[in-house]
Amino acid sequence: MKTKQLIDLINGGESLTVEFKQSKNKLNRDVFDSVCAFLNRNGGHLFLGVNDDGTIIGIDRGEIDKLKKNFVTSMNNPLKINPTFYLTVEEVEIENKIILYIFVPESSQVHRCNGKIYDRNEDGDIDITDNTNLVASLYMRKQSTYTENRIYPYASITDLRKDLFIKARKLASNQRPNHPWQHMDDMELLRSAGLYLKDLQSGEEGITLAGILLLGKDELISSALPHYKTDAILRKENVDRYDDRDDIRTNLIDSYERLMQFVAKHLNDKFYLERDQRISLRDKIFREVISNILIHREFSNPYPAKFIIEKDRVYTENSNKPHGNGIIDPENFSPYPKNPTIAKFFKEIGWVEELGSGVRNIYKYNMIYSGTEPIFIEEDVFKTIIPLYEQTTNQATNQASDQATNQADGEIEDLLEFCRIPRSRSEMQEFMGLSNRGYFRTKILNPLIKGGLLKLTIPEKPTSPNQKYYSERR
Repeated sequence: MKTKQLIDLINGGESLTVEFKQSKNKLNRDVFDSVCAFLNRNGGHLFLGVNDDGTIIGIDRGEIDKLKKNFVTSMNNPLKINPTFYLTVEEVEIENKIILYIFVPESSQVHRCNGKIYDRNEDGDIDITDNTNLVASLYMRKQSTYTENRIYPYASITDLRKDLFIKARKLASNQRPNHPWQHMDDMELLRSAGLYLKDLQSGEEGITLAGILLLGKDELISSALPHYKTDAILRKENVDRYDDRDDIRTNLIDSYERLMQFVAKHLNDKFYLERDQRISLRDKIFREVISNILIHREFSNPYPAKFIIEKDRVYTENSNKPHGNGIIDPENFSPYPKNPTIAKFFKEIGWVEELGSGVRNIYKYNMIYSGTEPIFIEEDVFKTIIPLYEQTTNQATNQASDQATNQADGEIEDLLEFCRIPRSRSEMQEFMGLSNRGYFRTKILNPLIKGGLLKLTIPEKPTSPNQKYYSERR
């Protein structure tokens, strides 16, 4: 989130979704009460280094790393927060002081802090542990809002695929060598990941729909959700029907890999140098697109997810429970978790990042990949449109295009290297030998800013005559 937006939140004061903690040199004792309450209610914004009245006091600079480490460690400790939940801590400089900002999404599960259940209201964090009516209401709200929490009491662990447990442990350990899943049996892993729940009102307990979709055998998935499928289609030559198709009706882990294989089969790759490392722009973009249609999807809706490759674009659709309407602005939107438990599982195995990063990453890398902006449309059916370079089979044209692209990439690389020291627009334009100011701004400067490759020295005043731009490359 931009600094200006954070300042606006702070100026608005504490509320149902905003909480301030001093935490100048150590975490306040009640920090995790607020985190727990946000997870259980509507999510929220937690600021460390801010007084109750909104005065920015900052974090002692020598204590910043320790506070961040203690926060993340506690969030991964089931004795502190149960179920555990991964959150990202962001450093922000305001008024020459460093504060820590944590966005806490709403969770699909009920969380406890030090064994107590906290909920949130306008007055702050409320301990509702001993109020059976409020606790039952909280569980009912979570299960009615999130389809992924639906319990299937007659599904057993033998209906799940053993090989997928093994794969999940391996992928998770690649992210964290001492990942706790390594030391859990299959049932412990299910409970830890929130894939096995108990309904405190009915007494039913069992594997959830999320557990079935992530780890279930195909026949179990078909029994629980007969309409579930993802349709991957190539439509370039035969536009009335299709050139290739994969009808995917399997678990989400295998679905992800099959869709990535479909992309690799039918879309050209383009390599790019990022911080001295060559990366695949195609993989960077489509791992996010594919994760989005698998994770952020209303599974109770029979509308099938679609992944369609056309001549000049990739077009996706998935059923949605909208929390807005219309085109999403990647620089100014509040992400909402559609299936937090499934999203958290994907994050543990390294296939997604924090909530909201997918849209921003697609935007950033597609601006480099094709020079055009992707479009995200939030409606009952969520739509993503990824413009592509028009592909051609003519070898000479391909070669000429590749040479031109490589030359352009080289010029951009030189510009970013030049901007390791903040530069003005005129200095950058002169460096590239361009005389047309409008062309430089619309075709080079703005895409690099939107793609996150160039930063503003005065972000709160983007049109300032003293504005300069810099690259964060090392």
